[in-house]
Amino acid sequence: MNTDQTFSPKELARYGRHLALPGFGQEGQRKLKSARMLIIGVGGLGSPAALYLAAAGVGTLGLVDDDHVDESNLQRQIIHGTQDIGLSKLDSATRRIADLNPHVTIIPHEVMINEDNAQTILSSYDMILDCTDNFAARYLVNDACVLLKKPYVYGSVFNFEGQVTVFCADHGPCYRCLHPEPPPEGTVPDCATGGVLGVLPGLIGTMQAVEAIKLATGIGAPLIGRMVWVHALTMTFQTLILSADPECMLCGRNPTLHEIRAIRTPSCETSISKRIGPEHECSVETLAAMLAQEQDLILLDVREAYELVICSLPGITHIPLAELPARLDELDKNAPIVALCRTGPRSEHATRFLLDAGFKHVRNLVGGMRAWAERIDPSMPRY
Repeated sequence: MNTDQTFSPKELARYGRHLALPGFGQEGQRKLKSARMLIIGVGGLGSPAALYLAAAGVGTLGLVDDDHVDESNLQRQIIHGTQDIGLSKLDSATRRIADLNPHVTIIPHEVMINEDNAQTILSSYDMILDCTDNFAARYLVNDACVLLKKPYVYGSVFNFEGQVTVFCADHGPCYRCLHPEPPPEGTVPDCATGGVLGVLPGLIGTMQAVEAIKLATGIGAPLIGRMVWVHALTMTFQTLILSADPECMLCGRNPTLHEIRAIRTPSCETSISKRIGPEHECSVETLAAMLAQEQDLILLDVREAYELVICSLPGITHIPLAELPARLDELDKNAPIVALCRTGPRSEHATRFLLDAGFKHVRNLVGGMRAWAERIDPSMPRY
């Protein structure tokens, strides 16, 4: 007989393995059911985190994402499927979670987190899981959580490495204690350029879910003041001790930052901060017309070599973006140049760099190879 009216018979059957855990039991499950967690980013990290937290019985899951499912996501974003390509990630994730556990309340926020909405969205949740992939969002989440005094579980991945920690206001450091300011633009490769082993976000996102469950139920020792660093190729786990910075501008003894402010940094295929003018932009239709007329120009492809194997235009000059400063002498300053990459941000960076270096006739291919495949050559592979 069920003497605890908190759970229905179906819930007791579903969570039976939790109820049998020493030190967890119905009390731990009750805490999970009453918990309100927000997952920012339903991608590589957010997919496993959302699935495992929903399966565990978290009562309310908020999801923040404004993107749509792309085929290139499916290598790691396991909450989405082939049938979801083109759909809103929130719609895809909501349907999958509802199928996994109908007892979970899902609150979708189909927006990009920014300085205007961060505190409003985060304020109604107990804790935050940062499953984003860019510095701008990380600083926004950190600043909002410190100001709201909410714990958040941080995770990040790049190549074969991942990191997990818990930032908790008044208990240990915040993200700005470790990184007071974002790195200079162009010094950190984005995830589209550097790549990531598909299973690695599954490992890191699952570890984030573990930390969130520990915070909600009070069991174990959360990673506050500690960061677990993982290298997948050697399966090496290291625990780093993190210290709060007493001079931190946000959480230090004499803070100077008292409100959320925008951070403009490059992310996975996002725009760069200092825009070039429209006179230095070229549409794919314009480029197609120029090539059809056999106009004399340099097609500067700044992608990585592996990307050229997937798709490329004939007659390109290939100089990866990171190598451009050292290889300027390979380009004619007086020749017309059209720079291109996968979707435009890297080539826009290259265009701006060349203009600053004295090149006069440089334009960026807006939308890059993705736009070319969509509007000029549908047979071209997309990635």
